[in-house]
Amino acid sequence: MKPVIEVKKASITTIEVNVIINPANSFGYMGGGVAGVIKKVGGQVIEDEAIEQAPIQIGQAVITCSGDLVCEKVIHAPTMHNPGERTDSHKILCAVKAALELADECGFKSLAMPGMGTGVGGLDKLEAAETIVKAIKDTEFKNLKKIVLIDIDDEMVSAFEKAVKK
Repeated sequence: MKPVIEVKKASITTIEVNVIINPANSFGYMGGGVAGVIKKVGGQVIEDEAIEQAPIQIGQAVITCSGDLVCEKVIHAPTMHNPGERTDSHKILCAVKAALELADECGFKSLAMPGMGTGVGGLDKLEAAETIVKAIKDTEFKNLKKIVLIDIDDEMVSAFEKAVKK
């Protein structure tokens, strides 16, 4: 089964899906970028639960509560070991695959994912979008029916749209 892929310009903290993906670091700290926004809106409890499960290796993912967010849960998938570190498309591919597999195993029907690795990770937005879409297309799903690629950045949204059309 292949899920529907939607592209949306909005904050990941406002979307009504079962689970959202946080581009994390291995320590679970949620200081800046998308992680910082998720923590600011959802609350400290999300970061506390992520840190309790650390270290989280690249290619692994963990799930936490969603605090005050509208989604049910947050999946933390490291795109880098240390906070603020540069990343690459291989790490993004591993992170996205781990997040998708965990979401599907948990029985979630819908998820939202931002431009993984494009903030402090410094990855080119189109390269990141193509990597994310490749991971989605290469994964077999039992439960996931809808994946929303979401960002507040126009350039990232455009990159998602181009990658989905390929």
